Amino acid sequence: MDIEAFRQMVVKNPKGFLGRYGLGNKILQEGGNLEEAVEHLRVAVQLDPVHVASHLALGRALIGVGRPEEAKPVLQAGINASASGRANGGRDLVPEMQMILQGLR
Repeated sequence: MDIEAFRQMVVKNPKGFLGRYGLGNKILQEGGNLEEAVEHLRVAVQLDPVHVASHLALGRALIGVGRPEEAKPVLQAGINASASGRANGGRDLVPEMQMILQGLR
């Protein structure tokens, strides 16, 4: 999907997880406005706190806007979500989140 399709999803359903995660992640991937990405990804994490990829994307976006201290608990929450057994996948993202966290210490 392109970025405009995700924007339309968010307009139609501001509390929809898929639109928020998709838009935030797409902005992050395309090097767009990272503050906007943070906004959408933060909502996505609130809507689905055990979606590991949302935590990783939000952590990356926060680092990108120069807020690494805010990224640390977000990344740790993603690791914890994966370990909880409540997450639907995401175990493959844990090593990357651990590496990012180590780099921030």
